[in-house]
Amino acid sequence: MYNPTVARLTYRALLGRRRAAILFVLPALLILISAAVRSFNGADDQVAADLLGGFAIATMVPLIGVIAGTGAIGPEIDDGSIVYLLAKPVKRPTIIFTKLIVAIAVTMAFSAIPTLIAGYILNGNGQQIAVAYTVAALVASIAYSALFLLLGTVSRHAVVIGLVYALVWETLFGSLVPGARTLSVQQWSLALAEKIGGSEIITSDVGLPLAVVLLVVVTGLATWYAGQKLRTLKLAGEE
Repeated sequence: MYNPTVARLTYRALLGRRRAAILFVLPALLILISAAVRSFNGADDQVAADLLGGFAIATMVPLIGVIAGTGAIGPEIDDGSIVYLLAKPVKRPTIIFTKLIVAIAVTMAFSAIPTLIAGYILNGNGQQIAVAYTVAALVASIAYSALFLLLGTVSRHAVVIGLVYALVWETLFGSLVPGARTLSVQQWSLALAEKIGGSEIITSDVGLPLAVVLLVVVTGLATWYAGQKLRTLKLAGEE
């Protein structure tokens, strides 16, 4: 199911000079803000939770997911270069699975690691806050990568739609509107963070069992449907 050649090409596309520069901006900003907050406020558990939840999980992770998930396949479809890959003797579900693994790895690297570093800067992992939000970032990275990879296979405007979803639905509605929180990857991931860090500091509107089921179902369905869409993509000369 995993193809090293497809993975190498995808990593090269995602970590090119311009895209890599964009990927570094938000993690660097999170760490800088965390260092500034710690220097002015000292170690404060609630401040750490607010910053990691409000910036890292609600904003940074979905935005990096957009860049990695759509960038893993969207540009190849848009410029037509995907036909060269599809012409190879590689099963199309294998292409999707490989690109998903790469997108997940990139999203995790640029979101979970900075979240852990920021958490230790803010309060030295007091009350397991740094670890809790890091686990949330890891889990959210999987779901976002699958969703945005699917988006990259079905729309030429995947980046725009993904940004609207990340900034409007996840950051705004997913944080403020009670009914929308149940359908938010952010809240699903926070359910795991709440289990690790405790409900006194970290809260989620979704129970842990439901959150786990939704994460698995959404990730699985998005990956399957992306494979189906790529399977139906016709090459020139195909009937």
